[in-house]
Amino acid sequence: MIDKNEHVEQGGGDDVFSRPVRAGKRTYFFDVKATKSNDLYITLTESKRRVESDGRFTYEKHKIFLYREDFEKFSEGLKEVIEYVNQRSPELPPRREKDFSGAGEEF
Repeated sequence: MIDKNEHVEQGGGDDVFSRPVRAGKRTYFFDVKATKSNDLYITLTESKRRVESDGRFTYEKHKIFLYREDFEKFSEGLKEVIEYVNQRSPELPPRREKDFSGAGEEF
């Protein structure tokens, strides 16, 4: 299992670097990949675990490809909308995460 703050360097293939971020019921993956001509790009993947009617777990995934020529505009747009939300929304309540030690309590 990867620690949420651990960066992963990968060798070979088109996978170069990955940074998973666990956020509640979702995990976001920031992956750096390389084309055959060694041009780097980023994929952003949202993964959410779902329980099927038969009790099996599946993962719903959504992916965005972000190319180097778009990094600056994407970053500017993301920063702008985050600032907008932060200025107009009340403070978030402290996040409560489940204790997976078996006790079933939240802390």
